[in-house]
Amino acid sequence: MLVGVGLGPGDPGLITLKAIDTLKKSDKVYVPGRLAADLVAPYADCEILDFPMTKDDEVLNEVWNRNADIVAEDAKDGTVSFGLIGDPNFFSTFSHLRRVVHERYPNIEITTIPGISSITSFASRTGTAIESSFEVRDPTPVTSRIILKARHPRDIVDSLESEGFTEFVFAERLFSDDETIITDKEKIPEKGNYFSIIYARKG
Repeated sequence: MLVGVGLGPGDPGLITLKAIDTLKKSDKVYVPGRLAADLVAPYADCEILDFPMTKDDEVLNEVWNRNADIVAEDAKDGTVSFGLIGDPNFFSTFSHLRRVVHERYPNIEITTIPGISSITSFASRTGTAIESSFEVRDPTPVTSRIILKARHPRDIVDSLESEGFTEFVFAERLFSDDETIITDKEKIPEKGNYFSIIYARKG
């Protein structure tokens, strides 16, 4: 198993209890840099993998494939954690690593432990209260959207389809005993609640 472990924004006090527990129980821990290594150090030994900053596609592909092979070798028969700053599913090194591992080693189970992201960290440190819809993006085209408080999910899906979105995930009460996750568009319900979310992506 391969687990992407979010270590938060860099403050050792902002690592979740679940992240710490996962690091302690892992057979092997990898990280992408020194800051992540320092955060992991109180809980587990780790190995730093090299991810050079370059736009050379040939070099990047070689690096991703090599690191995927290294991680997968341990993840085949044990639990491997990849600890990183922020959250493993938001603009992260782990997203790319996860994709390559899945392509090359489809039998390895992959999961993630969320971490406090740069988005919520920014709001906290700057005293910024986000009370209405906002946009988060990097220089690339917008191909996905997250709708919070999706009380009428079917209507939302229909509206998003008219804008060119084709893939949808409905989630409700995440991490609770009543958690619901639906990836089949046809099974998304008419009604949701305050804790409902829709993720939409353009294929």
